[in-house]
Order: sequence, then structure tokens, then C-alpha cells
Amino acid sequence: MKYLLWCLVLVCAQVQAIEWNENSRVAELFKTAGVTGTFVLYDVKAQRFSGHHQARAATQFIPASTFKIPNSLIGLAVGAVSSVDEKLPYGGQPQSYKMWERDMGLREAIVMSNVPIYRELARRIGLDKMRAGVEKLGYGNQQIGTVVDRFWLDGPLAISAIEQTQFLAPLAQGQLPFDAKVQQDVRDILLLERTDQWTLHGKTGWQNAPGAGVGWWVGWVQKGDAVYAFALNLDVRTQADADQRVALGKASLQALGVL
Repeated sequence: MKYLLWCLVLVCAQVQAIEWNENSRVAELFKTAGVTGTFVLYDVKAQRFSGHHQARAATQFIPASTFKIPNSLIGLAVGAVSSVDEKLPYGGQPQSYKMWERDMGLREAIVMSNVPIYRELARRIGLDKMRAGVEKLGYGNQQIGTVVDRFWLDGPLAISAIEQTQFLAPLAQGQLPFDAKVQQDVRDILLLERTDQWTLHGKTGWQNAPGAGVGWWVGWVQKGDAVYAFALNLDVRTQADADQRVALGKASLQALGVL
């Protein structure tokens, strides 16, 4: 009980410490979708947050496959892989998805959200270097426990939507405490769409997939020299809820005038 009260105090403190603009159009999108969740947009130049459900935006959840972003950064930085195209073994065992059942590099694995490939990457990094990397990034609660290849799937690692944007904004600008090429390589493999006006980078996640859990979509939009980091999470009850993550996130970005 004391721990839960302390967590509530931390959430309230974070909520009060930032400038937040609650957006009624984004709130209506979540209502229409029939899901409970949050959307956060961080305008880097203005240093301003906007979106829907501020209290939830400050609440930490297990990051699931969104951790593939820092996992990639740390793996490249410590030399666990030589490049995003070096193939890693999937292990030869049957997997949840047939497309995961082959060796592949991070460039392909992050698009497929290939869990066995990223678990192998984590084992190559090792517990000590992984912990040091997570702490160096200041990622979420920075707790990885003692199981190096499961902590982002089962806990104890947890991060809030606001914290996701605060991690992604400096990555988008090449300002993390890692080599510039490492950051560029990770930005490259996160690219989803490019137009004449903007580029969109992102990564989904689904804690406890394919069961009930928390679904994520995080990333950033770059428009010229302006960067807008974003993070969505929602309660997933069914596959239909999970399927709304990207569409709802894009609609939120459009409602906020970013796309």
C-alpha cells in the first residue's frame, strides 16, 4: 500500500511539473474508438506537451516492443552487433508468428517486431552492460531485474508516455549520450513514412500479446528543423483494440496539426 501511494505521489508531481494542453479533439477520437488510453505530443521547440489524459500520460507501464528502440541503441553501442544488418539467430524453435522463424538483422527485425531476435540481442549485451545502458539513457524507472531477455516484456522495467517522448526527442535530434552513427542507424530503421513536408518514425508495442494488456505506438515527426515526439498507449482487451494503435495515433497527430 505504501508503494502504491508513493507511485501516486510521483505521478501527481510529474503531472504538475509540465505544461500540458488537454485537446478535446484527441479526447473525442479515443471516445469514438471506444478505448481507454492516452496520447502525448511533445513539441520540442516550445517545450510543451499536449494530448489526451494527462494523468495516464504520467503513469508508467511495461514498454513491451517499444524497448526495441533502446535495445538497438545499446546493442550497437556495445558491439553486440556490428551493424543493423548483421544477422542474429532466432534459435530454431517454433515462434508465435511464422515470419519470426528465421535469422535476421535489426533493420528487418524491428519492422516485424521480432521478439526472439531482440531477446538474442539482449543476451549478447549482457545484464551489466544492459543495466548501464538503460541507466545512461535514463529510460523509465531504469529497473531491469535479473533476467536480461525478458524485463521489457514482463517487467520490472516501466515507462510513461511522457517519458517515452522525453527519450525519443533527443534521439530524433542525435542528442543522446551515444555515438552519432549509432543514433543515425536507429533513426533509419524506425522510419515509417516520408513526404515533402515531414518524416514519420515509430514503433509499436503490445504488452502481454496476444492477451489483454497495454498497447503502444511511439515515435516522432520531423518537419524541417521542428521535432514532435509522441507516445500513445491504450488498454488492449481484444485484437481489435490493438489494431487501432497506429490509426488512432495518426488521427491524433492530424488533430494536433502535426500531420
